Amino acid sequence: MRWKTPAGALIALAFLIPAAPAMAQTPSLGLNAACETVKRDVYQDIRKLTLDLDTIDDGQLRLLAYRILDEAQANKFPVLPGALEKRLAGTPDDLRAYLKSDVQKAWLTDLRVSVGRTMVNAGDNVDAAAQKVLDEAAVDAYLAYLNDGVYVARALDCASKPTPTPSASASATPSASPSATTTVAPTPTSSASLGAPGGENGEGGGLPVTGANTATVAGIGGALLLLGGVGYLVGRRRRSSFVA
Repeated sequence: MRWKTPAGALIALAFLIPAAPAMAQTPSLGLNAACETVKRDVYQDIRKLTLDLDTIDDGQLRLLAYRILDEAQANKFPVLPGALEKRLAGTPDDLRAYLKSDVQKAWLTDLRVSVGRTMVNAGDNVDAAAQKVLDEAAVDAYLAYLNDGVYVARALDCASKPTPTPSASASATPSASPSATTTVAPTPTSSASLGAPGGENGEGGGLPVTGANTATVAGIGGALLLLGGVGYLVGRRRRSSFVA
């Protein structure tokens, strides 16, 4: 039983040593669907993690399963994480059988789904490259596209997009002065007073005198005529009396 502990430690180191350089390296940059610079997603080839499933013990078997699960969760695979968690909760024999026969089938499905995800709101170059890979339906083609091909195609699509220019109306500053088309009404002025008979300096037509002023003048005139008539009659009677 003593040899199993060193052997298990060696197997664990065998898993961790290849992973250490990959973790130390800074992932290369690429463009996302919005043409923003981001770190590239890295899709590992889980076939390189597979050991001799017939000879490793249960501890090494679980370590391998967890290693694959970690990669599947990092890539947000839809199928493989749930399937592995289910087998890890079961017996070692079930887990060993799954890793022998079904794990790569689920992995292939997840890679195909990941390729399809890159086509959402994508440009013509990404659509064409992804469709070509989907037609090949090969693991190596999926990995090459997801790790590099999609970023090359996306860079071409982003480069072909027109550069947005600011709108002239949006940058214009509202003017505080009145518009050229605004009409200012002139203030009316009077050339003569309403009561004057004529215009300035006695010239011009002016407005005719009407209303209360006309009635007053007519009344005075009538009274003068009446007084004149009465005076004439009185004078005539006196003259007649004097003659008689």
